[in-house]
Amino acid sequence: MFNIDSLKFDANGLIPAVVVDYQTNKVLTVAYMNRESLQISIDEKRTCFWSRSRQELWRKGETSGNVQHIVKIVADCDADALTVFVKKEGPACHTGAESCFNDVVFENEDIPDAFTYQGLMNLIIGRKEEKKEGSYTTYLFEKGIDKILKKVGEESTEVIVGAKNNDKKETIYEIADLAYHVMVLMAQMGISVDDITSELASRHVIDKKVKQEKMV
Repeated sequence: MFNIDSLKFDANGLIPAVVVDYQTNKVLTVAYMNRESLQISIDEKRTCFWSRSRQELWRKGETSGNVQHIVKIVADCDADALTVFVKKEGPACHTGAESCFNDVVFENEDIPDAFTYQGLMNLIIGRKEEKKEGSYTTYLFEKGIDKILKKVGEESTEVIVGAKNNDKKETIYEIADLAYHVMVLMAQMGISVDDITSELASRHVIDKKVKQEKMV
């Protein structure tokens, strides 16, 4: 646990705070804290900043309800900047966007975007909301829940066959297929990646047959 007194605030008594979604590692916003707002953030376990334009404390979500619950705060090697990892409730940006960082200034096309489950889910949801001709994902949504469930069942069987044959490469391939089709099912039912993450996080013990115990 760092000591606030060890941090280097600037001439205005401020320190930059990069706010990051702890589940996706996506940068949400960059704000500033002073000693008081940082201490409030630590005490209340939710982000509180110093508004340079209004010259007052600003508790994120105080009026919008889009609260950011702090998971951890990390200081850089020079102790003059902070990274604040949060679990957010609602959009991070005042415009209603999930992040304040959305406009791409430059993108090196020689380097592909890093894969994330949330990125794949966003793509899948996009195919559901804006039908794209020739898209397999759009085809699944157009066919509906029965078709999606059939594919989930088929891919589950393929995983079992690959594992039964002790074929690691084939099993990885089929698990990836299954994961994709499960995410299509999630999008169809309005289930988010955060929903699954929260459910897994709530299970403190993973080596017991919880379902069977509940059924007894």
